[in-house]
Amino acid sequence: MSNVDDLSRSLTAFHQDSTLIAVIEMSLKNWLVAGVVPGVSRAPLKKLEADEGSVLRLLRRWRDEAMKAGHPIKRLVVAFEAGRDGFWLARWLRTHGIECYVIHAASVAVSREHRRAKTDRLDTEMLKRAFLGWLRGEPEHCQMAAVPTLAEEDARRPNRERDCLVRERTRIVNRMKSTLVRMGIRGFNPKLRKAAARLDDLVTPQGEALPPNTASELRRDLARLALLREQIEAVETARLERLEQASSERPHAMVRLIAQIVGVGIETADMLVHEILCRNLRDQRALARYAGLTGSPDESGDRRREKGLARSGNGRVRRGMIQLAWRFLRFQGDSALAKWYRARTETAPNTRKKMVVALARKLLIALWRFTMTGELPAGIALRTAA
Repeated sequence: MSNVDDLSRSLTAFHQDSTLIAVIEMSLKNWLVAGVVPGVSRAPLKKLEADEGSVLRLLRRWRDEAMKAGHPIKRLVVAFEAGRDGFWLARWLRTHGIECYVIHAASVAVSREHRRAKTDRLDTEMLKRAFLGWLRGEPEHCQMAAVPTLAEEDARRPNRERDCLVRERTRIVNRMKSTLVRMGIRGFNPKLRKAAARLDDLVTPQGEALPPNTASELRRDLARLALLREQIEAVETARLERLEQASSERPHAMVRLIAQIVGVGIETADMLVHEILCRNLRDQRALARYAGLTGSPDESGDRRREKGLARSGNGRVRRGMIQLAWRFLRFQGDSALAKWYRARTETAPNTRKKMVVALARKLLIALWRFTMTGELPAGIALRTAA
């Protein structure tokens, strides 16, 4: 398996006299652009409206100033922090021949010694220092995020939309149950298709019908549930149609491959493929770190303690893999990974929750190898072909 750089440092030689550097501090209405222009003694800083055309004109003006100072620009690089605006600006600048990078905001070191001033101007200076160190190839200055294509971003939307719809459905169901419990009514399931017909028959323990305002609220909630049910079914149906129509494409082929494993459904396989397995990660350590399934030890001298999972990874992958690990123990009890888990927790049942995280990490690495090399984990049972 080939090694892939994780964007922790630049692999391109850095020539400061022929490189124009710019960083952008982005907000909803205004962008603050700071630059390092060869041959120009001042530190240029310009506040612009949130407009990509203005940024491009500013960069070209700075390039002309450097050429007038006797420094022809051969490389123009721009960086900004990952945030609300996403990656569209990086893709747009790259189409105009400008090197653009997106910095992980959490990877830039910030002093925590005392209360500090924080302004956009100071933030651009901090970004410039981190970005210059990264361009020089020095490690530990900052980390760059891989810029996805528009098609890759769009491929994640069905799974994320379904997740939002399911959480909204759960919120409405819980609210309806709480409302009925306050009336002394239990056992009503709002998720049933006949729930609206049963609502009129509900009575309180005193034999009274539901109050009119409460009944109207519950009917509106049931209407929302019906709409959510239709939207979830539409998302799932469209996904299955895409899998059938484009079965030869690499992401869809990976989804179908993983879904062959007993205990792994289409929903889980689709989430894993589009959230992590399609990414060009360096090795299994980078894989586990991106999934947020690595620990955060605290060691100093004789002190040794574990502070739990590092929360810097992908939360969707972390939650999905821990749920899959519990499900894996049920459906793949004869596999080598399940036997390893039972051997570790047989004499120490109190460690089951901690060890399931280790099982999730091992399982994710096994699925990654399965999709990359076709190496099936030992003892894994596959579904029979339909």
